[in-house]
Amino acid sequence: MSNYPLLLLAVSALALTACNPFRHEPAVQMSAKDGNLNSRWHATLASPADLAGAVQMNGTATMAPGAKGDKTDVVLALANATPGGVHPWQLHRGQCGADDGVFGPADAYQPATVNSDGRASASATVPLQTPTTGSYFVIVRASAANAATTVACGNLAPPTR
Repeated sequence: MSNYPLLLLAVSALALTACNPFRHEPAVQMSAKDGNLNSRWHATLASPADLAGAVQMNGTATMAPGAKGDKTDVVLALANATPGGVHPWQLHRGQCGADDGVFGPADAYQPATVNSDGRASASATVPLQTPTTGSYFVIVRASAANAATTVACGNLAPPTR
């Protein structure tokens, strides 16, 4: 029984140290890689309603400043696509159904090739500074031979500040 007060003192000291209200650690760790998080534009892509039952492709797209800020990185991710398909895609000004032209040079966007799981990803670096205002969308075409048919489209939402 003579060790009981010593044990009680040790447990109390440990509890006080663990629950110290005066110790402050940062709630969130940030790195330089996260610097452009609040400047990313996001889109959710879906197949147009007139293709319902034939194509039900979906995906996401982002637009963000490049590493040096003088270019724009655009990233596409598709799902539920036909394996083996090759789909041209681009970032455009305007909104789905109201096209105001390609953002940057058209050849900056290499086609997305669908893998055996029905997924595809692609990225492009456009030699223009990332816009801070305006309307933009990502469009995915059926194929190079059938570029008039849109199989997925999504309007980009501007970054939240």
